[in-house]
Amino acid sequence: MIKVLVNGALGRMGSEVVRAAFHAEDMELVGGVDPTGAGKKLLLPDGTEGTLYTDLSEALEKAQPDVVVDFTRPAVVMDSLRVILDKGVRAVVGTTGFTDERLAEVKVLADANHTAALIAPNFSLGAVVMVKLAVEAARYFPDVEIIEKHHDQKLDAPSGTAILTAQKIAEVRKAHRQGHPDEKETLAGCRGGDYEGIRLHSLRLPGYVASQEVVFGSQGETLKIINDPVNRECYMPGVLLGCRRMMERQGLVYGLDQLLD
Repeated sequence: MIKVLVNGALGRMGSEVVRAAFHAEDMELVGGVDPTGAGKKLLLPDGTEGTLYTDLSEALEKAQPDVVVDFTRPAVVMDSLRVILDKGVRAVVGTTGFTDERLAEVKVLADANHTAALIAPNFSLGAVVMVKLAVEAARYFPDVEIIEKHHDQKLDAPSGTAILTAQKIAEVRKAHRQGHPDEKETLAGCRGGDYEGIRLHSLRLPGYVASQEVVFGSQGETLKIINDPVNRECYMPGVLLGCRRMMERQGLVYGLDQLLD
């Protein structure tokens, strides 16, 4: 049995992970962590109460998990990972906001403590396939823009999935500026962010979960690749897969696609 601890257990994604790990036949949910949990309960699907901690270090010491699933916030995730990896515990992370510098530090921590960390911008299997299809399409359609759409409580923009998509596309095409060479923004930001000439646009509205559209343009036609989740349950197969596969890994793994190949 894989002993799973959920960091950010009272959040929307954390609550889904609690339910998924509870029902997984090869996993044991050993508790949840949430700094806002004082006086609150970790309600389990069968109506009982799980163990809820407010301090991550205490949870690691008492619960002795094999893996911590982290869905917290970009501002605190690195502090959490330093604690988790220093204890030699594996981490499966869905929190976004990872820069190259942060990834480099996670790699050093994982290697130094002989453990492993999965950093996945998106756990949706559909999103993983979307990125793979986008990379293939970019070999034939170099002009591309990315539109990502999230709920209005998401703190970072663009999303980690949009950045990963742009990074993967940039690996197979030459960077170039898209649009008219003399175009000008009459309102700053209208053309979106720029990654190696790829424009990224972020929508933040109630009603969205985490959708993305990759739009390719060519003479006389467009090609669109869309991933459109309707609820957070779609991420759970990827999260559980990450927990299982990371038990056999060492070091840093960036992207769920690295566990599927």
